Amino acid sequence: MGVGRFVFTPILPAMHAQAGLSAASGANLATANYVGYLIGAVTGIVRPSLIRSRSVLRISLAVLVVSLAAMPVTHTVTAWLVFRLAAGIASALVFVVAVSSLTSHLRGHPAHLTGWAFGGVGGGIALSGLLILAIRAFAGWQADWWAAAGLAALLSVVAWNLRPETAATAAEPRHERISTHRWFTALFISYTFEGIGYIVAGTFLVAAIEQGSPAWVGSGAWVLVGLAAVPSSAVWAALARHRSRPALLVTALLIQAVGIALPALVGGIAPAMISAILFGATFIGVSTLALGTGTHLRFPRSVALLTAGYSVGQILGPLVVTPLLQHGYRQALLSAAGFVVVSAGAAVVLGVGFPHAVSAAARISPPDSRRPIQPDDWETDRGRLVRGTAGRRRPSGGTAPTPPG
Repeated sequence: MGVGRFVFTPILPAMHAQAGLSAASGANLATANYVGYLIGAVTGIVRPSLIRSRSVLRISLAVLVVSLAAMPVTHTVTAWLVFRLAAGIASALVFVVAVSSLTSHLRGHPAHLTGWAFGGVGGGIALSGLLILAIRAFAGWQADWWAAAGLAALLSVVAWNLRPETAATAAEPRHERISTHRWFTALFISYTFEGIGYIVAGTFLVAAIEQGSPAWVGSGAWVLVGLAAVPSSAVWAALARHRSRPALLVTALLIQAVGIALPALVGGIAPAMISAILFGATFIGVSTLALGTGTHLRFPRSVALLTAGYSVGQILGPLVVTPLLQHGYRQALLSAAGFVVVSAGAAVVLGVGFPHAVSAAARISPPDSRRPIQPDDWETDRGRLVRGTAGRRRPSGGTAPTPPG
């Protein structure tokens, strides 16, 4: 998925220079990919059985490879739009199947394992960035797409036997649900605005850097984005064991906003590389924190819903900044940073009274479970909620309670 979704970013400058692709058409190609991503995510919501299908996973992997290989076969923007649309649909289905598989089969395992799996997206970005950087010295944009298709095919072979989420583990246990709608709404808004801001940088960062630097700087920065992304998810997941997820989400978003705005404010190689590291270290980490928070809230189909909101943001991002591209990429990046700051603001709202132990509480049905869970309702005693912070009792047997978060 890291190759199929994001290889367009380092190839885009070559397509501008060699294929005559305009800035507006480049934005339209990006938008087509994000529309496809939304279609794939919504499909996972409407037909949840698809995300438990190994056939769907394999077909999606194959479509992703074919869509990359088809790009250099034609020179028409219309065909490119179709291919990027197909790549978006396939990418979303691969992502939802993979995340559902992770949350199913790694339930009860250390959170950093899921984090490293998310880091695979960063690995795909780094590998494809290195590949394009190497090919650029002796070949054109068509070879870039062929090489990307070959890399995606190789990775698909490795992923071919991934076990999707099983029907048994996909079923939610029957219990009286505790209302977490207001927290999920804040999370949904935050993640949607993050989709707007992050995708502008994810699409135009390389082109923006190469406007004022040698070509290798942009591609090199994109490799750094991928390398920084590989461990980032595991690191943020590990931090979430000791810190509040909403607080970490705010921190990651603000760091990302700085990284996006930096090359628009300060020229040179060093700011470009710092920007790449900050962006790479946060954008997958934000997804890890957001999707983990949705799962923690036990909101039905949270992964697919959040992915759909993220997709809407990704569609809006290029459309919003397209009028600004006539004057270069500086204003587009600053606008993207602004959207990420708004996302951080929604994450601040998410943290107000956040139910750190709703996952534990949701497994029981206390007499007053119709009321919203309170922040201090995190200790249980033989299936009964123990409320309040003073005079708490531990379960018989002397087992220490698990602290919130």
